[in-house]
Amino acid sequence: MDADANVISKKQGKLLLALARQTIEEQLGIAGNDDNKESLQQALNDKIFQKESGTFVTLKKNGQLRGCIGTISPMDSIASGVKRNAVNAAFNDSRFPTLTKDEFPDIDIEVSILTNPQPLSYTDGNDLLQKLQPIKDGVIIRSGMHSATFLPQVWEQLPQPEDFLSRLCMKAGLYPNAWQKEQLEVLIYHVQYFEE
Repeated sequence: MDADANVISKKQGKLLLALARQTIEEQLGIAGNDDNKESLQQALNDKIFQKESGTFVTLKKNGQLRGCIGTISPMDSIASGVKRNAVNAAFNDSRFPTLTKDEFPDIDIEVSILTNPQPLSYTDGNDLLQKLQPIKDGVIIRSGMHSATFLPQVWEQLPQPEDFLSRLCMKAGLYPNAWQKEQLEVLIYHVQYFEE
């Protein structure tokens, strides 16, 4: 996998975390070091950051979710997606109040880079359980106008596939057992993620 040109190194991941933090600082009016900004911009010229990919930015405060916004499909470059989603996670996640300057020192940031989602064919709920790979798979479910996703990291809080799928159905506005009763459209993806 290391030979894959699309794999982002830990060092490059730290640059994406720095980009997310700097972007939120700017929105909060926190003055940063101009030399650091300049060197970060130089480093982000690397062609891997110009690749189109889905991205998510997750904010945590004292280990608890404080905001998480992303794009599943590649809409723009990794660098642009991280900037946009950092702002959205901090200020536009409807589940949380807008992030404040006072809170910001207590915030830890996580950046996820997604592979393109692939359809997962299955025959019924039991077959779906057999085909999912906990910890590895991010999962998208769709049914009509209803849609939701959980990043692979969510398996850490919901390690039982039945619970994972039931909560994902609820997030999509479906009944918890919809994954057993209905033929949902299911897609899976993988992520590389980096955390502070």
